[in-house]
Amino acid sequence: MTCYDRRDLGLLLLRLGTGGVLAAHGAQKLFGWFGGGGIEGTGKFMESVGYRPGKASAMAAGLAEAGGGLLLAMGLATPAAGAAAAGAMAGAAAVHAPNGFFAQTGGYEYAASLGLTSAGLAVTGPGRLSLDHALGHAVNRGWMVPAAFATAAAATAVVVGARVKHLREEKEGQQEALFEE
Repeated sequence: MTCYDRRDLGLLLLRLGTGGVLAAHGAQKLFGWFGGGGIEGTGKFMESVGYRPGKASAMAAGLAEAGGGLLLAMGLATPAAGAAAAGAMAGAAAVHAPNGFFAQTGGYEYAASLGLTSAGLAVTGPGRLSLDHALGHAVNRGWMVPAAFATAAAATAVVVGARVKHLREEKEGQQEALFEE
C-alpha cells in the first residue's frame, strides 16, 4: 500500500492550479471560451504584436497552453508539458517585457510566474498522484527533461527571434518627426 505525502499533495495542487490556468488561457485562444478571441481574434492580436502569421501563432500558442496545461494538470508527459507551457510563456513575456515586470503596468510578471512554475514541475516531476506515476513513468523519463527543454528553447528562440525581426523591419520604415508641432 502506498502512502501519499505532503510532497505528492503539493505537486498535485501546483499541477492542477497551473495546468488549469494554462488550459483556460489556451481555450481562450483556440475556442474563444472565457471571453477569449478564438483563433480569429487572437490571430489578429498576434499579428499586431509581431507574431506572424497571426493565425498560426495563435494556434501554436493555444495548443502549447491548452495542451501543456491539461497534461500538467493530469501529470502526464510532465517534461514535455512543462517545457511546452514554459516556452509559450516565454513568448508571452517577450510581448510584455517593454512594460516592465509588474502585471499592473502590463508587464511580464504573470507570464513569468506561469512559465517558471511549469518549468519547475517539468524538472521536479508530477509526484505519485499523477498519470505518469500510474503508467510507470513511460513518458516521464529523466532524459526527457533536457530533451523537452532543448526542443522548447529552440522553438521559442526561433519564434521570438522572428518576432523581433518583424518588429525591427516595421520600425525601419517609419521616420520619427524631427520637431514637435
